[in-house]
Amino acid sequence: MADTKPDAGPYFGADGDGDKLREECGIFGILGARDAAAIVALGLHALQHRGQEAVGITSFDGQEFYSRRGLGHVAQNFSSGHAIAELPGEMASGHVRYSTTGGSGLRNVQPLFADLASGGFAIAHNGNISNAMTLKHELVRKGAIFQSTSDTEVIIHLVATSRYPTLLDRFVDALRLVEGAYSLICMTNQGMIACRDPLGIRPLVMGRLGDAPVFASETVALDVIGADFVREIEAGELVEVDLDGTIRSHRPFGATTARPCIFEHVYFSRPDSLMGGMSVYQVRKAIGAELAIEAPCVADLIIPVPDSGVPAALGYANQSGIPFELGIIRSHYVGRTFIQPSDGARHADVKRKHNANRALVAGKRIVLIDDSIVRGTTSMKIVEMIRDAGAAEVHFRVASPPTENSCFYGVDTPERSKLLAARMDVAAMAKFIKADSLAFVSIAGLYRAVGESSRNAARPQYCDACFTGDYPTRLTDLVDRDGSDQLSMLVEKVG
Repeated sequence: MADTKPDAGPYFGADGDGDKLREECGIFGILGARDAAAIVALGLHALQHRGQEAVGITSFDGQEFYSRRGLGHVAQNFSSGHAIAELPGEMASGHVRYSTTGGSGLRNVQPLFADLASGGFAIAHNGNISNAMTLKHELVRKGAIFQSTSDTEVIIHLVATSRYPTLLDRFVDALRLVEGAYSLICMTNQGMIACRDPLGIRPLVMGRLGDAPVFASETVALDVIGADFVREIEAGELVEVDLDGTIRSHRPFGATTARPCIFEHVYFSRPDSLMGGMSVYQVRKAIGAELAIEAPCVADLIIPVPDSGVPAALGYANQSGIPFELGIIRSHYVGRTFIQPSDGARHADVKRKHNANRALVAGKRIVLIDDSIVRGTTSMKIVEMIRDAGAAEVHFRVASPPTENSCFYGVDTPERSKLLAARMDVAAMAKFIKADSLAFVSIAGLYRAVGESSRNAARPQYCDACFTGDYPTRLTDLVDRDGSDQLSMLVEKVG
């Protein structure tokens, strides 16, 4: 879920300098369970890695909707019995979020709720509507009054103004007007609706806790509450669940070809989740093995950049035969709001989070494995830290292709001019981060790791636009806002 202010600067989560890509949100919903809100809070806790800026839960007791929202983590807002007691009912949904563009106040915390002519309507959204500003301008021109800067609110207004007779038809009518990526969990006084966009860019799975249907961004959230995994919601599918538990599947967009986000396998999803029927952990190990084949190195130790580099480093070590060691120790007690009183302290921020295992790395030729390089500033500091610990050589290997393009589908990405790979070739990037060598897994190697024999250039099996610039949908707002020759060339690739 993104905010629609085009002029605000990005927010980059825990890495204050924006050197990690951030998934904007996670969603969770359940219908037909006692203490539904408590279950949602537990599920959201398992999805906390997908959004740490804010959290919200909305419940329905058969008569009224109740909402509680707050800034910060799930535990900060929903650990008390009092907080859960404010959310009665057997149906509830929730959302954890990062904001992309400045709108980090409570008014943007989801689920968003509105009283429509048909009754209450709550919506939780993972993704980004790439024509939200265009739609918003038209809605405002017609008299709509927006209460947030969230693109998600556009969907509510489209549902409210649709002329179709039933709520489900109005909801489908709204979705036909939006472009981009979305996984949605909606609650009405008639039940729950869960759906994915026609390309299935953002993830959504279905489970069952006893007789209660459950929807979540990742399977790990089902594991944590003790629910059974049923299946993934398919691309373009809309699943409707009545209050009595009746489940119906709809295909309002007809037959579609999925292009899920490939970066879920690289970084976003928890390694103990299943994505596309595959273990995320095993895929990351396979990426590391591909990287070892494509970019071998004569070295003494393979060391992951914790924690996201660990599975790929294991795969690289297994394939290469070079020992795997924990040469960087991560502190798990560093808060996001740690005071940084000066530029010098800010530059040393990486040392609060990571420390080199000096006795292990001194005098050794080291291969560092990380999931990605965004701006390159953190990679540079990690390399410097390993050199300061006495390493003889420091080589850097990356378990994804170069990130050359911004994401417009619900990922917190710096503008393209600030992406290191968009400004430099690999040799220049190696010099920038001060590594003895640098290599990335190829896009072909990445596809092999996720079980594809090759990438279909005519119709890629995944959304990989951050690596290739091959955007799977129109980027209407971007075109309308920029209108530059460079952007026109970009949009010609969209389709």
